[in-house]
Amino acid sequence: MTVSSVENPSDDSKFALAKVAPVEAVLFDVDGTLCDSDPLHLVAFREMLIEIGYNDGVPVDEDWFVKNIAGKHNDDIARTIFPDDFERGLKFTEDKEAYFRKLVTEHVKPLNGLQKLVKWVEDRGLKRAAVTNAPRANAELMISELGLSEFFQAVIVGDECEHAKPHPAPYLKGLEVLKATKEHTFIFEDSPSGIKAGVAAGMPVVGISTRNPESLLMEAKAALIIKDYEDPKLWAALEELEKQGSVKPSAA
Repeated sequence: MTVSSVENPSDDSKFALAKVAPVEAVLFDVDGTLCDSDPLHLVAFREMLIEIGYNDGVPVDEDWFVKNIAGKHNDDIARTIFPDDFERGLKFTEDKEAYFRKLVTEHVKPLNGLQKLVKWVEDRGLKRAAVTNAPRANAELMISELGLSEFFQAVIVGDECEHAKPHPAPYLKGLEVLKATKEHTFIFEDSPSGIKAGVAAGMPVVGISTRNPESLLMEAKAALIIKDYEDPKLWAALEELEKQGSVKPSAA
């Protein structure tokens, strides 16, 4: 069974995933990849930083968020905000995550076309895992709120690996847990940090321009850049992937 025909893209992007044929697994980041959660993170950071008088009380904006926060591990964020008091920074990020989880239950929505892709993965019996730098409580809450708890066979968290993204360790752990190979697996990511991690792990990465500029995703060496899961470029690439070889069956 092949993907429904789509218009041929004007470049070679449809071949971006062909080398992983026959595909056996798909790995997904969570924040900004399954849902557009960055605005909720920004709200949480902005409000809490105003309370402590950060930046002389001037609210942080999206440019600040992209530069200092998006895709980064909380240890790095703590050092950015409180360079002289790491412990205070860690406590701040813990409090911020608690506030973020409250916002998630009220506002989180799936990225456009996500359910279409989920069905494509399920229909082909592919292995799948979520791989994230988010705290496990955040990741599992978002996955639950999106109705994907039964979809993912594993949730890999940077905190629980030897290193977090942009190190490849979380994605390599995802392969290990799924018993999948990098030669037949690809990744969905929205941040330069995550794309670098996937590329370093030896897999092609589909970059989603949810909030980060496409130029940054290109610099990180994304194999393909899409706007969301409805993007015709994605479905042309998936169609070509299937033409290159049948899906690799999962081990029993």
